[in-house]
Amino acid sequence: MIEILNSARLRRARDTGALVGDILHTLKQRSTVGTNLLDIDRWAKEMITEAGAQSCYVDYAPSFGRGPFGHYICTAVNDGVLHGRPHPYTLADGDLLTLDLAVVRGGVAADAAISFLVGGARPAESVAMIETTERALAAGIAAARPGARVGDLSHAIGAVLSEAGYPINTEFGGHGIGSTMHQDPHVANTGRPGRGYQLRPGLLLALEPWVMADTAALVTDADGWTLRSATGCRTAHSEHTIAITDDGAEILTLPTQARP
Repeated sequence: MIEILNSARLRRARDTGALVGDILHTLKQRSTVGTNLLDIDRWAKEMITEAGAQSCYVDYAPSFGRGPFGHYICTAVNDGVLHGRPHPYTLADGDLLTLDLAVVRGGVAADAAISFLVGGARPAESVAMIETTERALAAGIAAARPGARVGDLSHAIGAVLSEAGYPINTEFGGHGIGSTMHQDPHVANTGRPGRGYQLRPGLLLALEPWVMADTAALVTDADGWTLRSATGCRTAHSEHTIAITDDGAEILTLPTQARP
């Protein structure tokens, strides 16, 4: 299913997106050395509930997961990259943490992810990998405009990732979003320009470049959810929900203080 939002629903999408961006910003500030992943999940639950929103994750039970996810946020550490299920792990200095959050409010969902280093340690390879996913995300957003095709976005994202030397996995990528979290079209993190669905004003997309340092192969954790790099290498993931407008792409999931 592909949804095209009218102006009223787009206003609600902006509201939901701002909430997601602000929650992720707050959680990043709170996620310090000694923080437990279950605390992050509890904080997310509190903020989502207080805002009158609903988690897209708690009851989420797709074919690639084992039963309902059962938590309010994805927390992936170091070699974890996607669908990180919160568990009783205490963050250490230099851990690479990814937080991925999707909520629905007012009948419209928004989805975003950030990767960052915990504490004061700044391993150069991890910094470079995070920055690469952020640049790839910016490239995909810059390519998003009415009349462009999904392949144009995928090509822009993949060009940045490939130039930086990272293998690219195409099993999971970006997606349409609207009244539900995951919709068509799929937006792979590499592709051929000029191919795929043609973008229209009112379309929402969640773009999410992610990489693993030295492999494109994933393994599933014993929890049935967390996807990890097959080699145990570190990973990074950046994501925004955007709206296609007459003037190009509008980023919906920026935190309040980062908005123009």
